[in-house]
Amino acid sequence: MILEKRGPWTVLARRDVYDNRWIRVTHHEVLTPAGEPGIYGTVHYKNHALGIVPVDEEGHTFLVGQHRFPFDAYSWEIPEGGGTLGVDPRESAARELKEETGLEAMNWQQLLCCDLSNSTSDERSTSFLAWGLTQGTASPDPTEQLALRRVRLTEAFRMVAAGEIQDALSVLSLQAVQLLHLQGRLPVQCA
Repeated sequence: MILEKRGPWTVLARRDVYDNRWIRVTHHEVLTPAGEPGIYGTVHYKNHALGIVPVDEEGHTFLVGQHRFPFDAYSWEIPEGGGTLGVDPRESAARELKEETGLEAMNWQQLLCCDLSNSTSDERSTSFLAWGLTQGTASPDPTEQLALRRVRLTEAFRMVAAGEIQDALSVLSLQAVQLLHLQGRLPVQCA
């Protein structure tokens, strides 16, 4: 029995094999595009991924450092988090920026929207450039042990090029800012 068609794929059966407040993992019995029986596993994300490149008036940005469980490694990243689906991503990004860094921004510009791992998940992300910053008090989640680092934008670009920043949304967002800079389209307050 056919449950649904997804492009050239035919879904014959599906069952959720894991579910928590952040993700759901689903096992699919399928017919491949070649018409052969197969399986496909997908991860559904229950939040919208968000990233922010905050830039102060001196051309510095702020990176957040934390240990990432899946890779058992320390990671430097732009401020990131998850926003509730259906809520304006910019509104959720402002909340995440304040929560992780204590920063609030007067000005926002969307940098990009992208799918982070579309071969296995439906995780969508949006990132923003933020400037006109004021410093307040950070209030990270109890599960987060964060370090904050203020670096020149050029240093963040160097860290991406050297592989010192590997988080996909951070790499993409910082490269988008670098491209704006190279094209002379970076807001003057951030240049």
